[in-house]
Amino acid sequence: MSLEARDLIRQMSTANPLWGAPRIHGELLKLGIEVSQATVGRCMPWQPKVPSPTWRSFLHNHLTDVAAIDMFVVATATFRLLYAVIVLGHDRRNIIHFDVTAHPSQDWLARQMIEAFPWDTAPRYLLRDRDAAYGQRFRDRVQAMGIHEVVTAPRSPWQNAYVERIIGSIRRECLDYIIIFDEHHLRRTLSSYVEYYHRTRTHLSLDKDCPQTRPISSPTGGKIIALPEVGGLHHRYERRAA
Repeated sequence: MSLEARDLIRQMSTANPLWGAPRIHGELLKLGIEVSQATVGRCMPWQPKVPSPTWRSFLHNHLTDVAAIDMFVVATATFRLLYAVIVLGHDRRNIIHFDVTAHPSQDWLARQMIEAFPWDTAPRYLLRDRDAAYGQRFRDRVQAMGIHEVVTAPRSPWQNAYVERIIGSIRRECLDYIIIFDEHHLRRTLSSYVEYYHRTRTHLSLDKDCPQTRPISSPTGGKIIALPEVGGLHHRYERRAA
């Protein structure tokens, strides 16, 4: 048996810890490598037990079933505090819903869940922190919608990293450069940024694509033009035929 075949068996076994000798043997046959199943078993590295999936693998396998919610505070020009809530889908980093209020009561938050997930669109899991605003009425509403709450540990924002990253991006790329006057102004500004975030902004986690897939222009598609977005803070570049 060649050294390359032995290395390939070890590589397959390490990369696929749930595979046994029969499965690896089948893959080798599909690759044109004639070897017995017993030989495959002897070449596999010893494993004390079938390891459980890592936390990263678990999150990746449940991306379509997980949403996250979080709030952040914005100070207005008159030093009034406004609260914005973000509901984020983990699958494509899609901002499912957002809203603004000066009084984030548990009734208001419960209503946001209904607006974010109408009919039968509710996810299986909702990831949130331990903010006291998520009171009993909010929890009852989430339970009635068939959503299982996953609450992060105290003072552990990294456990809700995706939505925390979105909030950081909103601050760094938008709110840090705009003076907010009132609730209506903040809602309009966030609406403009969310549209830019979905249609234009490329993401490292999405292989430099947008949550709403952005087509690739042909190099011969015409002249490159800049389209201002978010009040000119950012631009979208497209090719337009002359």
